[in-house]
Amino acid sequence: RALKMAFESRGRPENLMFHSDQGCHYSSKVFRETLADMRIKQSMSRRGNCWDNAPMERFFGSLKSEWIPKVGYRNEDEASSDVLRYLTHYYNRIRLHSHNGYRTPVDMEALAA
Repeated sequence: RALKMAFESRGRPENLMFHSDQGCHYSSKVFRETLADMRIKQSMSRRGNCWDNAPMERFFGSLKSEWIPKVGYRNEDEASSDVLRYLTHYYNRIRLHSHNGYRTPVDMEALAA
């Protein structure tokens, strides 16, 4: 659902790559067919090589240290809406990224357009 929501909210962009580990949910036939239907190329980490997935590990580290409350959430709905707020508001529009020359992803994307 998250992939489809991101894909649609970004206007169905082309030439995308989806990178993940080799988890069963990413290697499942249903997920691979979903990527193919959206014309998204799939990339997976090599087995046992955590460096392949370093960007996502960094993202989740930031999410946990910057955003998620130490006491956790009351329920799954609260967690889902709060993490969505982190992604769509804070992470993409406010948080500066050193990899982008200390610009937000939204600002960096606007420069590339």
